[in-house]
Amino acid sequence: MCGIFGVLLQRGAPIERDAVESLMSRLYVLSESRGKESAGLHAYLPSKRLAWTVKGTQSAADFLKTDSFRDAMGAVMLGAYGVGAAPQEPLVLLAHSRLVTNGTAALPQNNQPVRSGRVSVIHNGIVVNVDTLWAAHAELQRFAEVDTEVLAAMLDASLRGGAGSAQATRRIYGALKGAASMAWVHDGLPLVTLATNTGDIYLAMDRQSQMLVFASERYILEQVLRAAGPEDRVPKVDAIEWLSAGNALCFDVGGAMAPQRHVLAQEALLADDPAPPLAEPGLSAASTVHHDSFTGRVEAIGVLTRLADESLVRYGEASVRALRRCTRCVLPETFPFIAFDHGGVCNYCRSYRPRYGGMHPEETRKSFIASLERYRRNTAGPDAIVPFSGGRDSSYGLHLIKKEFGLKPVTFTYDWGMVTDLARRNVARLCGQLGIQNILVSADIKTKRDNIRKNVSAWLRQPDLGMVPLFMAGDKHFFRVVNELKRQTGIQLDLWCANPLENTDFKSGFCNVSPDFDKKRLDYLTLGRKARLAGYYASRFLKNPRYLNSSLQDTFGAFLAYYVEPRHDFYFMFDHFIWNEDEVNRTLLGEYEWELSPDSPSTWRIGDGTAPFYNYNYIYMTARGFTEFDTFRSNQIREGQITREQAMESIMVENRPRVPSLRWYLDTINLDFNDTIRRINTLDTLGLHR
Repeated sequence: MCGIFGVLLQRGAPIERDAVESLMSRLYVLSESRGKESAGLHAYLPSKRLAWTVKGTQSAADFLKTDSFRDAMGAVMLGAYGVGAAPQEPLVLLAHSRLVTNGTAALPQNNQPVRSGRVSVIHNGIVVNVDTLWAAHAELQRFAEVDTEVLAAMLDASLRGGAGSAQATRRIYGALKGAASMAWVHDGLPLVTLATNTGDIYLAMDRQSQMLVFASERYILEQVLRAAGPEDRVPKVDAIEWLSAGNALCFDVGGAMAPQRHVLAQEALLADDPAPPLAEPGLSAASTVHHDSFTGRVEAIGVLTRLADESLVRYGEASVRALRRCTRCVLPETFPFIAFDHGGVCNYCRSYRPRYGGMHPEETRKSFIASLERYRRNTAGPDAIVPFSGGRDSSYGLHLIKKEFGLKPVTFTYDWGMVTDLARRNVARLCGQLGIQNILVSADIKTKRDNIRKNVSAWLRQPDLGMVPLFMAGDKHFFRVVNELKRQTGIQLDLWCANPLENTDFKSGFCNVSPDFDKKRLDYLTLGRKARLAGYYASRFLKNPRYLNSSLQDTFGAFLAYYVEPRHDFYFMFDHFIWNEDEVNRTLLGEYEWELSPDSPSTWRIGDGTAPFYNYNYIYMTARGFTEFDTFRSNQIREGQITREQAMESIMVENRPRVPSLRWYLDTINLDFNDTIRRINTLDTLGLHR
């Protein structure tokens, strides 16, 4: 999940050198929102057989300041423009701003652009069957972990075998699974191909089709072109064009061929090269001189100086099973504010109002769909924004929105450093298969992870169950982000897919905030409860000054985003019709080959990097013998979806510590596994896990 962008110029295109450099700078800066962990450039002069590829471990904005980038841009612009006002030679500039998924950014071969043979590629998305593709093409050589390499290698092999650009591109999309929006060029051709199976490419051409500018988002391209003042002398473009899912475009910078569009859609892929080949220029056998450079720190693969002692992790299943529990649900006596009546039934059960009581499983769904008609657009563009974490509820919700509701959604993912690669792969599965855009909004991940480490370190000095949600504060900005995206896209409707059975009153309960049995939304707190919650946090900040660190501004912003940010034209879908776990799992696993975590039997909470540590394992289980699974399964009992016996057996398995995921979390925020687990183990004051 990255940002791809670029500028393509034919000889004589009506744009001066300074304007091109200004366009590229703005594209880099704005595309940084999609990934800040590395950046790169591939510059190509096809008529001179010269190419420059620069990769860096910096953010895009910092990459622009490097000598390597400036030297490459200076050389290629001199080669293209000479001393003229217009380019004297065709020019290709392909660029990338990366959010790291497959392969560390510290190794040059994992960063983009990626070259294999004579093909250079920039790619946004994730190829989820990358290992299968390499195995199916054993004749191809793999040098990197990044999935983009297999695309470049397969394209190069197809062209060596006599295929044209359109033909080679179709073959790629017929073989890959996942999401792929890419731009690629062969160093023996003056053709650049843009292609997407999700619709994450927008482009603009001048009226003579001598210049093409593209980016991953309409908003980015709009801002870049809007910022071009008269002094930039950027040629007039008629309109920004959306390269929708299942489509591609070939642009000939040599000028011999008009821009050619071709189809990658499934019906076309079912045939063997269904469309006649484009009248492309011939593949040149002349070799191209490549100038490659890498800027930034190249880090050796680290070796843990201290092995994690997994035997420190405890789970006293027998003691946990023996806790006194509600006779109707499975909440234990250690749950905040719990009280049992003479029959052993807890106050949470007695006060519970069934969410789905009396709801007809089909009619309520139809009624909800009908209520969205006023948001439906007749144009080709999207009509709903869907926050998409890659978790099971947002995945299933997206399936319904596209296939059953008939809406045209655009998704967004707010990556704050704890979205796992597994979640990103599931995002790619759904978006690729359904042909849906994914706007990735990437925080400064290094800073976010540093903030988590500082707050967890402060907490470990004075453990307090009420302060645990502070570790998740960094992700609450997504409420602000969705409002920004609505303003940028002009879309009114946002649909949220959290299910109401995930309600967890215990997190605020540990802050001495009593449960609100009448609340209508998962995220709702009365004004009085918000004040008590804020007061609790303030008192703990004063008691433990280590919380007063550089993360404070981010934490305060998260509180405002979650509890104060206005929300209009939004719906929690599953408040309006029945959410059923069996239906969710059957759909995701059966239709999308949705990926599970090897250390969990559940489909829930497997894409959230924080979950094993605090959402259900390890802190709450150690201290009080329950997790989020206890509350979730109890709500299912109250809705009549499962029996108490089924719930008990489920939680005994689901609550087991997920050690590999625990290790990933602590490694990611750079905390020692052994010291952290030992400290958490001291919370077992009830003796449940000894």
